[in-house]
Amino acid sequence: MAEYKILTTEGNAKRAEFKTVHGTIQTPVFMNVGTVAAIKGAVSTEDLERIKCQVELSNTYHLHVRPGDEKVKQLGGLHKLMSWNKPILTDSGGFQVFSLAGLRKIKEEGVTFNSHVDGRKIFMGPEESMRIQSNLASTIAMAFDECAPALASRDYVKPSVERTTRWLERCKAEMNRLNSLDDTINKEQLLFGINQGAIYDDIRIDHAKQIAQMELDGYAIGGLAVGESHEQMYSIIEEVTPFLPKDKPTYLMGVGTPANILEAVERGVDFFDCVYPSRNGRHGHVYTNHGKLNLFNQQYELDDRPIEEGCGCPTCQRYSRAYVRHLLKAKEMLGMRLCVLHNLYFYNTLMEEIRNALDNHEFASYKKRKLDLFNQGL
Repeated sequence: MAEYKILTTEGNAKRAEFKTVHGTIQTPVFMNVGTVAAIKGAVSTEDLERIKCQVELSNTYHLHVRPGDEKVKQLGGLHKLMSWNKPILTDSGGFQVFSLAGLRKIKEEGVTFNSHVDGRKIFMGPEESMRIQSNLASTIAMAFDECAPALASRDYVKPSVERTTRWLERCKAEMNRLNSLDDTINKEQLLFGINQGAIYDDIRIDHAKQIAQMELDGYAIGGLAVGESHEQMYSIIEEVTPFLPKDKPTYLMGVGTPANILEAVERGVDFFDCVYPSRNGRHGHVYTNHGKLNLFNQQYELDDRPIEEGCGCPTCQRYSRAYVRHLLKAKEMLGMRLCVLHNLYFYNTLMEEIRNALDNHEFASYKKRKLDLFNQGL
């Protein structure tokens, strides 16, 4: 069974270890997003090991559509398919159902929508999401929820959150059933519940209190970074974290920039994921300790320095800004790959530095120093 152990705290910030059937996760942690069991930008499993990835995140909806979760199960589960032996988190598919599906019908049972690949009708509810994730055999499965727009009306959000709570109860029951079956690949699959409530403090807090009593393996704050301001996001995190169990991991879904991560760690969050490093990398935007660089800019045409001096990533160890820029301009896939590798290494190293700062009780000064550097670069 999973075990979450807090090693040290500084204010609300937590430094912990989370033991799972696929290894121990050191938190705070950034999960590297590999939607279809691969990081976009031609990043291999060996690459993930080299760039200090602790947890890979894959997408339930996309893998259900293609190649099909039952085929993944026949192949021995996601770990075997990807040749990756560390933890994997799968999201529930809820966010994709609500963001990709133009036409969808939400009912108490679940949601009916059309596949974005071939248009076929798909039904997904709590039980279906749990069955798909069980077939994928991920380390951590996310509960199926409705991710309402952050700025949705109160009249919409309240019943939506109530339904998400009922769905969570069904997820838990189905997960328990699946974990007891003989042919389940990972019988110790963990379930994280998701707090929703848009930007309404009272709805968020009520929901946090309700799900905190359900004895889940971890708790996520969902439905943020989808249209609200950074200030609103930080305020919600501050309001909600005191009502989530302290002895369980707290996961802020889909966030975010390096600055967002530092602010959220300070407010008690220890799991993160975001497409920024890979998406920005594919467009030639790279992270450094002095802000972001756009390698398409002409100023890097004859720049023989690495993306960042002193960076230990495979890209900076070997290649210059000028070369990476040339590859990007020539539309060579290697250009994207080198940028994505650098960005993910940057994020994974940022988390390592955060953990070290917490170990040494220096997080507050580290955070200030880091934010000052980022802001100078901007």
